Amino acid sequence: MGRPFYTNLTGERVTYPIQKKYHSAEFLRTIPHLRLRTPANALLARLRSQCDHHLTNYFYNQDFVRLHPPIITSSDCEGAGEVFTVDSKQPRATNSEKNAAAHINPNGFFRTSRYLTVSSQLHLEAFVHEHQKVWTLSPTFRAEKSDTPRHLSEFWMLETEIRTMRLDEVMDLAEHMIKSLVIDLQDSELGRELLSTKRTGESEVNQSQDAGAGSIQRRWHALVSQPWPRITFQEALQRLKDAVESKGIQFQYPPKQSAGLQLEHEKFLAAEMGPVFVTDYPKELKPFYMLPSVQASLAGYPEYSTVACFDLLLPEVCEVVGGSLREHRLQPLIEAMRQHDMCKGNQSFVGASENDEHSSALVDASGSLEWF
Repeated sequence: MGRPFYTNLTGERVTYPIQKKYHSAEFLRTIPHLRLRTPANALLARLRSQCDHHLTNYFYNQDFVRLHPPIITSSDCEGAGEVFTVDSKQPRATNSEKNAAAHINPNGFFRTSRYLTVSSQLHLEAFVHEHQKVWTLSPTFRAEKSDTPRHLSEFWMLETEIRTMRLDEVMDLAEHMIKSLVIDLQDSELGRELLSTKRTGESEVNQSQDAGAGSIQRRWHALVSQPWPRITFQEALQRLKDAVESKGIQFQYPPKQSAGLQLEHEKFLAAEMGPVFVTDYPKELKPFYMLPSVQASLAGYPEYSTVACFDLLLPEVCEVVGGSLREHRLQPLIEAMRQHDMCKGNQSFVGASENDEHSSALVDASGSLEWF
C-alpha cells in the first residue's frame, strides 16, 4: 500500500504527515491541527478530562467551594517569577514597573499595569474567610526564560485554601487527594487503556524502562500502598550529609542550609524514601507571609528561624505540591513586609495612635490593612 494522502484547503493532493511510525513530540508540534489525532495525544486528552472530573467530585464531596479567579490581575502574587503584561499597546513588564505601587499608563487599555496571573492564591485567601474551604484549577502563566521541562510559560495549577492552624491537616489533604486520584485511575477503563497502550513504531526507538506499563503500575502502587513520611528540612539536610559521608554520594551542589534543597537533593530523598513531605524550611528561603514554626523553639533553633510549610517530593518528578500556614497576626506580618521592603510611601499607624507603644505596625497611607 502507498502512503496515505489528503486534500488540503487549496485542493492540492498532499501526503498525510502522520505515518504508521514513531513521531517525536517536536515534529508533532509542527502540525498542531493533526497531532491530537495520534493515539498518545488522544489518550492524554481523555486522561486529563477524567482527572478533572475526579478532582471536581473529590473536592465537592469534601465540602469545598470551587472558585474561578480572574486570569488578568494587577498582582504578581508573591513575586515568584516574571509576569506577562496584558495591554493592547504596553510592552512586557519590567522589574521597575512591577515594583511600582501604582504604575499609571494613560495610553494603554488599562489605566494601571495588568498581568496574566501567576497564582490564584490571593483571591482564594480572600474567599476562604467566608467559605472555609475553597479550590480552583485554572491557567497560570510564568514569563521565566528557561528551556527546562520544569518551567512552562503556561500550565494549569490546582490551588486550595482551608481555614486551619494545623500543618498536618494541609498535608493530609494533599496526600489523600493524590491517593484518591491514583486509585480512581487504577480502577478505571482509561487506566487499563493507559497501561496497555503502545505508541505506533515504539519498537523502532530506544524507550526508557520507565515508559513501560510495569513501571507505571509500580509507581501507582508506591503512591497508595503506605503512608507518606514527613521529615523536617533539618532532618532532610542531615540525610543528605550522611549520604555524602557514609555512602560516598556526590552532589554537584553540597547540601547546606543557606542554599535550600536543589533538584538533585530532592531526587535523592524521593528515591530513598518514596513520596515524602519536607517541612519547616528556614525562614529566609520562603515568602514573607508564612507563619513561624512551633517546632522552632522546641528544637532549640532561634525563635522564628523556620516557618510552618512543606514541599511534597515524589520519585522522578520531585516537588509537586507546596503549602504553608499563613501569618495571621498583623504586627509580625507588617514587620516581615518591612524586612522585604514592601511598605511603600507615607506610613501611618493601624488602629492606634502614634503614641500607642503596643502598636508599631506600619502600613501605607491607603490603609489597605485597616480591615485586618
